Amino acid sequence: MTVQLPEKVLPAVITQRMPRLPAQKRAWPVQGKWTYKDYRRLPDDGMRYEIIKGVLHMTPAPSFDHQYISGEIYSALRAFVREHQLGLVLTAPFEVRLPDEGSVVQPDLLFIAAGREPSSGDQAFSGTPDLVIEILSPSTTRTDRVVKFSLYEQAGVREYWLVSPTARTVEVYTLSEDRFYDLHGEFITDSDLSSPLLSELTLHVGDLFPQN
Repeated sequence: MTVQLPEKVLPAVITQRMPRLPAQKRAWPVQGKWTYKDYRRLPDDGMRYEIIKGVLHMTPAPSFDHQYISGEIYSALRAFVREHQLGLVLTAPFEVRLPDEGSVVQPDLLFIAAGREPSSGDQAFSGTPDLVIEILSPSTTRTDRVVKFSLYEQAGVREYWLVSPTARTVEVYTLSEDRFYDLHGEFITDSDLSSPLLSELTLHVGDLFPQN
């Protein structure tokens, strides 16, 4: 079954306004026309830049809650993946060049199965991660729930987690045979998260969030 996402949470997506960028001899492209070559010209200023379907997105520095959750998930996943020799877990900032040439993203966390990992010295991963995890924030909720949801679905990311710091929930979506995301489960604070992709993994959701 294809997931039907609530309209009140997912308003129509409008092409983003161009972020303010420093002047360059060669002008920046208009939104919708960004390429990987343009992406490589962006300043190394600590901001998190992504290109989705030719549109430049810029994300501000993450909050404490965001970084706490990211660290807890990373620690648990890395230990599990290492123990079972399943592949590699990485955190942002790390470049992922999806098969769509107009999209370069930096997911909060990603898992790449064994045999597909980047090599030492690589600046990016070219291809489709097996699992992507995005942690919602007020400035990224629409992007994560609408734009990236569709992007990862079309790219063939096998599993997509959406983590809500405010609701303290984790939604796990899995890719169906017809390449649409189905909701495997929405896991609340006092429950254990399960993953079809990582079948033996068990995470207690409440342990992923700050306790104070």
